[in-house]
Amino acid sequence: MHGNLRTAPADFLAGGGEMSALMEKFDWAGTSIGPMDGWPQSLRTTISIMLRSPIPMVLLWGPDGIMIYNDAYTIFAGGRHPRLLGSKVLEGWAEVADFNAHVMRVGMAGGTLSYQDQELTLYRNNVPEQVWMNLDYSPVIDETGKPGGVLAIVVETTERVLAERRIMAEKDRLRELFHQAPGFMVIYRGSDHVFELVNEAYYQLVGRREIIGKPLLEALPEVADQGFIELLDNVYRTKEPFVGHGISVYLQRDASKDPEERFVDFVYQPIRDGDGQITGIFAEGSDVTERVRSEEHQRLLLNELNHRVKNTLATVQSITSQTLRMAGSTKGAQEAIESRLFALSRAHDVLTRENWDGAWIKEVVRHAMQPFQTTGHSRIHCHGHDVRLPPNTTLALAMVLQELATNAVKYGSLSNETGEVQISWHVDRSRERPHLLLTWEEKGGPPVAPPSRRGFGTRLVERSLAQGHLAGEAKIDFCESGVVCTIDAPLVAAHEEPAQLMPAEAGS
Repeated sequence: MHGNLRTAPADFLAGGGEMSALMEKFDWAGTSIGPMDGWPQSLRTTISIMLRSPIPMVLLWGPDGIMIYNDAYTIFAGGRHPRLLGSKVLEGWAEVADFNAHVMRVGMAGGTLSYQDQELTLYRNNVPEQVWMNLDYSPVIDETGKPGGVLAIVVETTERVLAERRIMAEKDRLRELFHQAPGFMVIYRGSDHVFELVNEAYYQLVGRREIIGKPLLEALPEVADQGFIELLDNVYRTKEPFVGHGISVYLQRDASKDPEERFVDFVYQPIRDGDGQITGIFAEGSDVTERVRSEEHQRLLLNELNHRVKNTLATVQSITSQTLRMAGSTKGAQEAIESRLFALSRAHDVLTRENWDGAWIKEVVRHAMQPFQTTGHSRIHCHGHDVRLPPNTTLALAMVLQELATNAVKYGSLSNETGEVQISWHVDRSRERPHLLLTWEEKGGPPVAPPSRRGFGTRLVERSLAQGHLAGEAKIDFCESGVVCTIDAPLVAAHEEPAQLMPAEAGS
């Protein structure tokens, strides 16, 4: 009996808000579902439930899909409200008629449909706009036991979808920045320090290998005993970051080669979750190998410069003090000091052109003898193959040749018009280390007698090549026919030479 009862014509609209009033005033007789007092109870009950729902809902009743909706749906409808009320769904939303025709076919056949973030282009306010919605369609069974209409729940997700897309685009942008960053970046996950994300700069540092998803020790086994695992463990345990500068690391960048030493600046920063617990470590840094090596090279250059300046000052001090001590007059002292310093300067010029890596003996001899050559007629003759001399031997030999030539001009074979000097050399390779053997021989000069005392010039010649590491020997014979000086000097490699060239001979 109760199944045949109907509510009063407008009772089912009570409490339905704005749409209740609009429905009560609407001329339903002009639609295919007819006047309200002839509506079946199934339709009335469905409308009553729908009007009281806070969720946007629309009922598509009858074969034409006559639209009846609640207050929440009016917001979704935008400028189409209230024209949509009582319209056929295919006409009310003409721009998506094909979509709604499919909905009506399925729903009126008793089927259901569900769409998540369905994108449609709607003209809600007379302009096209992309709209995303969650749509759920269910048939409403009437008194005949068949679908009398389709009930749609319409939840617009446009704001969420666009926000998620913005977030995704920002994530993509940040990910791209991450991968393109000039410094290396790594995200380690968990206490085993599993590689979760690395950028291009990190691959360039460690070499191209499969590391994502692997613990650090498995991915880069060569770092096992280099202290990095301990550093990461400490950061993970203490939750405190670590900053390293110029840290050495050996990496197997090429599987066919030995591990290569690189230097890195980096920071290990703990990653915390919402509860403050450590979930991983973010590593960021730079490969500073070139900078470190450049700094090391600069330090070497500064040390080398300091060494050479000290050596030069020591040589100048020795030359000056000994010359002044042995000079007979101030003018003579001045001339002697100047000539010796010029010789030192010329030797320095030769070495500077060679970046202080040594010099060729022919160039050393040529520059040392240049001030003593006669224009148009050479009285100094040189014989021997070119030999590479280390820096300190170069300076010592230049000073020796300067002294010998100066004495020859003053007292020996170059003091007259006919005398000559023969300079010859060769390398003795019969000993453990090659030795330079050089002979200075004067001929055609005035008769020679041994000096009554050995001056600084003689001592300079004899001692220059005998100083410490040079371990050489210079011997002067005052033969009556002319001075003969023989030099025997080991050819020490430039990198083997220690710091001191000629210490001051105070008290000698």
